[in-house]
Amino acid sequence: MAATPEVGFARSRRASLIGAVFLMATSAVGPGFITQTATFTATMGAAFAFGILASILIDLVVQLNIWRVVTVTGMRAPEVANAALPGSGYLLAILIIVGGLTFNVGNIAGAGLGLNALMGLDTTWGGLISAVIAAGIFSSKRAGIAIDRIIIVLGVLMMAMTVFVAIASNPPVGEALRQTVMPDTINFATITTIVGGTVGGYITYAGAHRLLDRGLGGVENVETVSSAALRGILVTGLMRYILFLAILGVVASGVVIDVSSQSANPAAQAFQAAAGELGLRAFGLILWAAGITSIIGAAYTSMSFLSAFRPGISEGVRNRATLVFIAISLIAFVSIGTPPAALLVFVGGFNGLILPVGLTLFIYVAWRRSDLMHGHRYPRWLLIAGAVVCALTWYMGFNAIGPIFAFLTPSA
Repeated sequence: MAATPEVGFARSRRASLIGAVFLMATSAVGPGFITQTATFTATMGAAFAFGILASILIDLVVQLNIWRVVTVTGMRAPEVANAALPGSGYLLAILIIVGGLTFNVGNIAGAGLGLNALMGLDTTWGGLISAVIAAGIFSSKRAGIAIDRIIIVLGVLMMAMTVFVAIASNPPVGEALRQTVMPDTINFATITTIVGGTVGGYITYAGAHRLLDRGLGGVENVETVSSAALRGILVTGLMRYILFLAILGVVASGVVIDVSSQSANPAAQAFQAAAGELGLRAFGLILWAAGITSIIGAAYTSMSFLSAFRPGISEGVRNRATLVFIAISLIAFVSIGTPPAALLVFVGGFNGLILPVGLTLFIYVAWRRSDLMHGHRYPRWLLIAGAVVCALTWYMGFNAIGPIFAFLTPSA
């Protein structure tokens, strides 16, 4: 029996919501976050659990605000910014595209590291192959459907592999839970870097723009979208904490992880120590999945900001622009001399510097531009939380500039 139009619409909307959730989640738990987690867990131990919690809470406030504003206004981020403050949308678009390009260089590096760990392939060749796969997805006539399905499959795969290694490493869960809320030390520079790698730059807008493409804008969809954003954050938060526990188990056992040399790959060492050769291969698969999904997320969302310069741009034109975007990212990856692991940490921090700009514009719209919100009654608690987090991201970004750029010159 054929499905009714109503049932078909419900299924399509559900698939789009799931795709948006996994696009946000897998972008936020990308190769940069994986490498940062291994690096900071190796240096801070269980105390880094507080940093994970802080990043999740900041992520929650940022995503709920931005998804809500984009959905209610029915406009992409640069269009919202231009409507609120003429000219600011062009600045935001340039920052996101530049930040997305930086992110994508790191994503290609991460995918290359993943194939190196998985099958011993040279990192450069691994990055090249991964970039070509991403380009193939965007050149497909059914690219939109392919993106949704691939993101979901690889996202689930990432979760399954990470849980396996977390169990194998036998982490001190009790100590981790205690330090999640009562840390022995608090390192704000570390938190800044993690926040930048999980909700900085293009990641903030990835899921929201995906929903607009699927026709889910408007006040009537705001509660459904907010629920989807919350689920995405929960999926992301769970993935972050499980990954942290997997690395912590290795560190707590006394294994020394190299985090600063030219050839350092901290997460690969941890996975290999936890489960031997199988652990190393599992990590390679996880890092490659994170890298390829993040290449897709960075390219797709960065090119969605082209609407600031060319309103009404079609998805086909945007996909062709994405091919050029991926090609430029690949050329930069091959040309740059920074080791992949250090590059992965840097790009997250760099995009953390972009986060406060866009967040400030969106909080301003939520507070002062009710005309753009079509009479929507914005939750007061979300406004206050957004303003607090906005101020916090400016403060953290200002204090993290030096440490972030120091990652480009790691120790030999």
